[in-house]
Amino acid sequence: TIGNDVSARSLQFRGSQWILGKSLDNFAPIGPTIVSPDDFDFDNATITTTVNGEIRQQAKLQQMMFKPDAIIEFVSQYITLQEGDIIFTGTPSGVVLGKNESKYGWLKSGDTVSISISGIGTLVNQFK
Repeated sequence: TIGNDVSARSLQFRGSQWILGKSLDNFAPIGPTIVSPDDFDFDNATITTTVNGEIRQQAKLQQMMFKPDAIIEFVSQYITLQEGDIIFTGTPSGVVLGKNESKYGWLKSGDTVSISISGIGTLVNQFK
């Protein structure tokens, strides 16, 4: 499926831990559907993130630093995974953090973020 790894940067940098900036109510939406690995072409899939229709991130899933199998293997050494658990696997380059903020700017109320992965669909979230 697709997950939107939302971050509230104003809260994220209040301390040394990032959990507050990623754990508020309604953060980490997922969807629009779940596909089986047997029905998904990981090797040829592309992820695209747009903000108000402007492409901000785009990459082949093959470019991931750590592939899903390796992530699951690592995490399962420390955490007992249960059916239905969700692991966010990271994000392609293009997040505003570390970029020229005057060019992109942080998300604001009314912005629409769409994340598409070929073979899965598109997750659309409007920020308030």
